[in-house]
Amino acid sequence: MTKSGESSAAQLLRNEGVQQLPYTQLELFQRKNFLAPEHMSRIVEMIEAERRPSTLADENGDAYFRTSETCDLSASDPAVQELETLLATLNGIDPAHGEPLQGQRYDIGQEFKPHCDYFNPDGQDWEKYCSVAGQRTWTFMIYLNDVEAGGATRFKTIKKSFQPEAGKLVCWNNLRPDGQVNPNTLHHGMKVRKGLKYVITKWYREKPWGWS
Repeated sequence: MTKSGESSAAQLLRNEGVQQLPYTQLELFQRKNFLAPEHMSRIVEMIEAERRPSTLADENGDAYFRTSETCDLSASDPAVQELETLLATLNGIDPAHGEPLQGQRYDIGQEFKPHCDYFNPDGQDWEKYCSVAGQRTWTFMIYLNDVEAGGATRFKTIKKSFQPEAGKLVCWNNLRPDGQVNPNTLHHGMKVRKGLKYVITKWYREKPWGWS
């Protein structure tokens, strides 16, 4: 395990099925069939039972910027514990650097407009979100279902879109090699046009999480 909240291409590519996408602007990877169908079904049930309106750090005045719903997945649930173990094996990051797992649900017309996952160092909520654990390093996102239409994740700078596909994991480094934030990670959770979209998101930090 690493101690800095960092994974690496070498670590990720040790895992069967992991592919690094050929972009120089950011480190971006995918792996299909990361989760079994019954595992995904259990987590979808949890999201449905505990979902609440999603929120933003550094509110920008756009009430429609993020219109999905969020679920804070219980760390005591066996399905969540199993997923945490799978992620730790995949990425080699000390689990102490991980934020609690989150699930998201998108209904028809819901989206998360273009954004980066790191916190703006000049933002009004920088101290609130980063004083203990530091900046976000890596993002790991897993689609829990196929979406009938829409719902792609589009990376704007490299013009790459990922279509929701049950079990597919997409991950990226939010930082550049020098440790500065990488604006090329700008991505858009595009509107669902038909059906529902369920995803899991796991973020890691520079320092141990530290929050209760």
